[in-house]
Amino acid sequence: MESFLRSGSLKIATILGIPLRVHFSWLIIFGIISWSLSTFYFPDAAPEFPALSYWIAGIIASLTLFLSVVMHELAHSIVALKYKLSIINITLFIFGGVAQMKGEPSHPNAEFKIAIAGPMTSFFLAMIFFIMYLLIENLIARALFQYLSQVNLILGFFNLIPGFPMDGGRVIRAYIWNKTGDFFHATRKASNYGQKIAFFFIIVGLFSLFAGIPSGLWLMIVGWFLYTAAQSSYQQASLQETLNGIQVKDIMVKDIVFMPPDITIDNAVYDHFLRYGFGGFPVIDKDNIYGFITLKEIKDVPRERWNVVKVSEICKPHEQKLEISEKDSAIKALELMINEDAGRLIVKDGDKLVGLITRNGIAQYVQIMSK
Repeated sequence: MESFLRSGSLKIATILGIPLRVHFSWLIIFGIISWSLSTFYFPDAAPEFPALSYWIAGIIASLTLFLSVVMHELAHSIVALKYKLSIINITLFIFGGVAQMKGEPSHPNAEFKIAIAGPMTSFFLAMIFFIMYLLIENLIARALFQYLSQVNLILGFFNLIPGFPMDGGRVIRAYIWNKTGDFFHATRKASNYGQKIAFFFIIVGLFSLFAGIPSGLWLMIVGWFLYTAAQSSYQQASLQETLNGIQVKDIMVKDIVFMPPDITIDNAVYDHFLRYGFGGFPVIDKDNIYGFITLKEIKDVPRERWNVVKVSEICKPHEQKLEISEKDSAIKALELMINEDAGRLIVKDGDKLVGLITRNGIAQYVQIMSK
């Protein structure tokens, strides 16, 4: 899911130091809501107004819904910041919004408060819009505030569905975590509930379609999304549990096979890639790290030039951000590789190069050690 959100989103603002991003899929739901409100809802609720009035009201309603979802996610974020959890960004997409936190809450009480903040904000907004509905006399304005009140009420209750990673699922995780004292057990249990509820949505949606109810398709899509998210959360919890307490030095490769910078591509291919079968090698001259070279860089060079082009000319330059301490956690190393789209990191003890840690190495460790 995180890769899905990263791969099609655009930053539009920064609120309280938190980047606000909009995924291209949100434009789909924005268009659908604006069209349906201006074509059906407002003409029915406030007849005999100009068509332009309905379109203006529809667009305002969609934008206000957008702001309501932002406020829902901001509520999560503000409480998370109180508990020293960093927020990577808030992203709005076709199914709503998500505040991406860096790390997990330190105790069940923090988890509960972070989770419940979003739905409580939606309920508060529903109450405010309902009061506005009661006070306003203009028919279109009344219809607008009635819609916003109802949709925020639905948003609040929908997010309280007791299946992880929904807010309700996080509340369940907080309860189980508090009861058992086991964060990973609580996450697996809550994720399992999430998968069952999602499967129920899919089944109900399927029967609705057979019964001639078109909205059943949307229920199936939502169910599929929830199932995928819950399954991903389950796998992530299992990964974190396996790597819990494991440091980089426990998994890193200590005997580094490296290339000197002055050898040609010919030598690199025959003496390293074909000999060892690795997908890439660090290019090192004593303690000076030039960078990394993979088959991708070699394939970009014409075959007839392999005997003259040196490794130092084509290797990907090393960046200090791709270094990690041997005492850091394996989880931190994996997160860094994912965020930087890197397959390996240089491991250091102070200023001394002591090893190399790779995604494949972590994956093999997890595969061996998983229960």
